Order: sequence, then structure tokens, then C-alpha cells
Amino acid sequence: MKKIALYPGTFDPITNGHYDIIERALKLFDEVIVAVAISTDKKPMFTLQERINMTKEAVKNLKNVKVLGFDNLTVELARTHNATVLIRGLRAVSDFEYELQLGYLNNSLDDKIETVYLMPKLQHAFISSSIVRNLLKFNAKTEHLVPKEVQEIITEMKSCTLQ
Repeated sequence: MKKIALYPGTFDPITNGHYDIIERALKLFDEVIVAVAISTDKKPMFTLQERINMTKEAVKNLKNVKVLGFDNLTVELARTHNATVLIRGLRAVSDFEYELQLGYLNNSLDDKIETVYLMPKLQHAFISSSIVRNLLKFNAKTEHLVPKEVQEIITEMKSCTLQ
């Protein structure tokens, strides 16, 4: 049976840290579904469709990766796509408490779904989407923080710095 992992997140925008986690997950699972959450409560800088497009462009050269948007419970989405594992990234100890709580919550909703925590490589450990968004607001350099394809999309948009 195929092992399918779901990597949910806002990906506002997808960063090199996210990409690193996806590459690592592909070494462990047959397929990785990157699920881009609508996350209206987080007030994302980019629309859901923009985030989906950026993510698709970033992973287009990786085999066995699917990208989709969602607005329901993560465990429901996992069930729909036969994913038995949720991937979560951990950058620092500060992430751990929240991610552990979320993992327990998801397991309480469906005990057939496990959560696997992956750390990005050290060079990506400080990168977060919020850091990238803050830099974009000031037209600062971000090409070292996001995949090349994402940087190209953001540069073409020019509108993200107006928010």
C-alpha cells in the first residue's frame, strides 16, 4: 500500500525551509500532498490561489508531490486523500509546544493518522513565511529565503509590497 503524507500549512509564501521539509518527506513517503490552507484568520498577504500557484511552481520538479488548497479540518482532508501521516516542520523549541498540541488534537480526531515532525536543514531553520512577508513590505531582499520560482512570481506581482 502506498504511504501518503499530507503537509498542511498556509505557505504565505512557501519558503526554502518548507521546500526542504518536502524534499525530506519524499525520502520517507511514496507521495507528499502539500495542502495550502485558506487561513482567513491569519490574514495572508497572498490569496489562496496565489499561494497554490507559488507552491506548484516551487515543487514542479519534484516527483510524487501534489499541491491543493483546502478549507476544512486537516484530518478530514487527509482521509479524503488516503493520507495516514501529517508532516509538520519544527524550526525551534518554540514551535514544539504548539505542534505537539496540534498533533495530539489531530490524533484525537482520527487515531489512524500519525504526525511526523521534520526539521529543516540548519541553514533554513530561521526562515519563516512571516519573516519573508515582513521583508517584502519593505522591498527587502528575499531571494535567499524562497525558491527561485517563488521569487520570480513575487517580483512580477509587485503588489505584495503595497499591503
